[in-house]
Amino acid sequence: MINTLEEYKKAIKIKYEIEKEGQYFDYLYSPSRGKLRDLCWLIFENEPTQDDLNVFRNLFCLDFDHTKKNKFKEQKDKFRPIETFFKNETDPHNIDAINLAAIMVDFQPRPFKNFDKKYRIVEAKQLESKADVKPSVEVRHESIEFKSFVENENEESKEVPKKGNLLFDLAGEFSKKIAQKIQPEKIITVAVGAVVLLSSACLNLVKKKE
Repeated sequence: MINTLEEYKKAIKIKYEIEKEGQYFDYLYSPSRGKLRDLCWLIFENEPTQDDLNVFRNLFCLDFDHTKKNKFKEQKDKFRPIETFFKNETDPHNIDAINLAAIMVDFQPRPFKNFDKKYRIVEAKQLESKADVKPSVEVRHESIEFKSFVENENEESKEVPKKGNLLFDLAGEFSKKIAQKIQPEKIITVAVGAVVLLSSACLNLVKKKE
């Protein structure tokens, strides 16, 4: 089974590599606890979502309040796991620190519960699509085999008439050759001769009776 928390952390790190060259370059390119703390406050001043506010409360054990900036400055050590995470020095296990890292690079979906839910949905859809594709491939393969089989059968059935026709063709050719060898003039001569012989035979028969 895929470890979605590890996938979540990998995705955040990829987003960090993009964002450290962007708008918050001064805070993220060479992160320190102080810089990350100041960036965090800057981000939360700009209408955070309820999920982000929950992460803030869980990690710092206080609600975000614009009037309590000085108290927030005391939370610098809470950013150490995020600093070392971005620097590839440690692999944090505190889910709230990981969620705050996601907030600081504006990674979506967040927090982890949302990422995990969406990841599972996508994974389930992929499994369903694979399950749907496999039978269709098998059906198509069977269809191809059946089509090939039918074509082979048709080819074999076509060969039988060809063999029968060959005999008739040979007989026809033989008849044609015989007919071609007997010239029309010879046929007429033979016919006339036969008539003459028949007439002579009839006259002889009449004379004998007389």
